Amino acid sequence: MCIQIMVLCRFNNEDLKAAKDEVKSSLPPITNLKLWQWWLLVFLNIGFLLIGQGVAVLLLRSYYEKGGHCNWAATVAQNAGFPFLFIPFILFPSIKEPSTTCPRIILMSIYVGLGALFACGNLMHSVGLEYLSTSTYSCICATQLVFSAVFSFFINSQKCTILILNSIIVLTLSAILVGVSGHPTKQVSQAKYTLGFVATIGASALYALLLSLTQLSFQKIIKKETFAVVLELQICTSIVASCVSLAGLFASGEWRLLEGEVMNFHDGSLSYAMTLILTAIAWQICSVGAVGLIFVVSSLFSNVVSTLALCLSPLAAAIAFDHSLKGAKIVAVLMGIWGFTTYVYQNCLDDHEAKNKHTDDKPPECSC
Repeated sequence: MCIQIMVLCRFNNEDLKAAKDEVKSSLPPITNLKLWQWWLLVFLNIGFLLIGQGVAVLLLRSYYEKGGHCNWAATVAQNAGFPFLFIPFILFPSIKEPSTTCPRIILMSIYVGLGALFACGNLMHSVGLEYLSTSTYSCICATQLVFSAVFSFFINSQKCTILILNSIIVLTLSAILVGVSGHPTKQVSQAKYTLGFVATIGASALYALLLSLTQLSFQKIIKKETFAVVLELQICTSIVASCVSLAGLFASGEWRLLEGEVMNFHDGSLSYAMTLILTAIAWQICSVGAVGLIFVVSSLFSNVVSTLALCLSPLAAAIAFDHSLKGAKIVAVLMGIWGFTTYVYQNCLDDHEAKNKHTDDKPPECSC
């Protein structure tokens, strides 16, 4: 009893205030979740990421196949769906603005930096989807797992094992196989195909860097363990990315082409609007899932799930757009799945090792 009183006396006023803040929030901190609640949250974010990314990629590719050709307009669509994220705050008004000890100016700097990088990455994704087929684009994007391993090692102190190295090699060979064996369609020149290939590789590297920087921000700067933080980060970075995209749209002069693009769209102006609106919503769902997995698990695991979605995208594209999967592309897809599987197996081994270490380090219970 005395020990309990001594422990309680160690709480200062800030600790009591922080504890009250946690009680007021309708979203409990991650560390207070039960095991089944944690797994439910993980699978919920996995679903957001898989469904959001798969639908967004197919819709954006459909935009280009039906007559769209404004890369900056597609980039705006990828970033402008952030109003959709205000719905949880409307449905759950008890969710207050997440508090953190970090100065607001530093938080704003983080949001601006991440948002600008998101806009650049989405622009490169748009260029890649314009000049590459969905299956080729997805296979090349699988290399983001390679970049994620590198950035996680240097930025997040993630260890590199034999299985992870195997995954890196396999996924790299898969992307090289696609790049060497792939060829442009009749509507795309070799130069544009190469541009799309390079842009997709660059987007994959930038996406991996963003995930690692986001995890670093959560761990070292934000230090707040509620899901409301995830929504705030995604909303703020999307606002910044939307502003950058709109500036690029007007600076490039592509806004003058939008009227003709709407009029000449294959299925009409309503289909044009719905394609971009649904793309915006799908990308936001995908982003919430990705950032949520970073917050709940790690940036590496978020990239693993994203790579799984990329491995499945060529199959979805074959069904949606009647694209063929032959020869080297089939081998590349299988290699991508192989690389993903070894990554998941390594994560299972790490989890098992962590549980064993926790059990060994647990002090023995007092017999009295």
